[in-house]
Amino acid sequence: MAPRRYGYNDVLPCTAMVAVECSNVILNILFKAASLKGLSYYFFITYCYALGTLVFLPLVFFSNRKPVLPPLKFPLISRICLLGLLGYSGVICGFKGIELGSPTLASAISNLTPAFTFILAVLFRMEKVAFRSASSQAKIMGTIASISGALVVVFYKGPKVISSPTGTSSSALLQKHLGSSQSNWVIGGLLEAVSFLIFSFWYIIQSQVMKIYPAEIVVNFFYNLSIFLIALPVCLLAEPNLSSWRLTPNIAVIAVLYSGLFGFSFSSTLHTWGVRLKGPVFVAIFRPASIVIAVVMSAIFLGESVYLGSVIGAVILITGLYAVLWGKAKEEEMREDDSSLNTIGTLSSGTVPLLQSTNIEEM
Repeated sequence: MAPRRYGYNDVLPCTAMVAVECSNVILNILFKAASLKGLSYYFFITYCYALGTLVFLPLVFFSNRKPVLPPLKFPLISRICLLGLLGYSGVICGFKGIELGSPTLASAISNLTPAFTFILAVLFRMEKVAFRSASSQAKIMGTIASISGALVVVFYKGPKVISSPTGTSSSALLQKHLGSSQSNWVIGGLLEAVSFLIFSFWYIIQSQVMKIYPAEIVVNFFYNLSIFLIALPVCLLAEPNLSSWRLTPNIAVIAVLYSGLFGFSFSSTLHTWGVRLKGPVFVAIFRPASIVIAVVMSAIFLGESVYLGSVIGAVILITGLYAVLWGKAKEEEMREDDSSLNTIGTLSSGTVPLLQSTNIEEM
């Protein structure tokens, strides 16, 4: 049972968060390619969350096996609607930033998410910081290291480690098709920073929602539905021409289908599950991995050259991730030790549970 519990509580969440970042990198690249073909981000968001709502609708009836869930009352519904409002604001800023900038810029700015989330978690007393504690020091230094490693990947190129096998550099082609002007680049970066700050608040509120109602599928159904109900009227006001709702380019259809049926649904479900299981800081700390994932995927699938800066940055980032995970694991061990000590203290004080005392009297 111990190895199984270790796999569920430690290995599986890490694997799931890396898979989410891979999915997000693909989603951002597809959206950027579709936006260059004329796809509006208003349409994109509306279509994706409409599909996401349809994906979760049948799952709600088949996955709701927990009989002790509290009723869906106004305080819970209002928090989920707030999640939807924050989520819509975040994706609007994020995809507008990608439209003006690039997917690589979005991955680079996402390095701010762990810092934002860690500060908010401390302010909301969801994370304890004791500067003399080894676990707190590991979390702080690991967060700084993960952000620094991702920044090394972005700003330091260095010599080639693995050369591109093709004669034409694919990075030049990507810059041509996925790049943007300098002024749009700055505005896009600011919008991305606002987007990831909003999603840091999203992680904090999501953790509160999951404490009240620990059912990922139901929460994500109402979350997707709330975003769709917000996005539809906004899209009708921003794009009143109904003929433009048709998805003509093939890349636009692929982007919407992938993002709506898999991308958003997959990432929101795993993020919700990860927040419930490990907390918001754990989920946010994997955000900087997206820039390394983008480099690796470009090298494998696009024939990109791998540079020394990418290798050094990846090593620093992975070291930082390990430090944060070690700190979280040490805190969990300390909590388990405290709970076991409390149990032993209760037994030694002569306090016996009612059922156990009844059994003793019967004997």
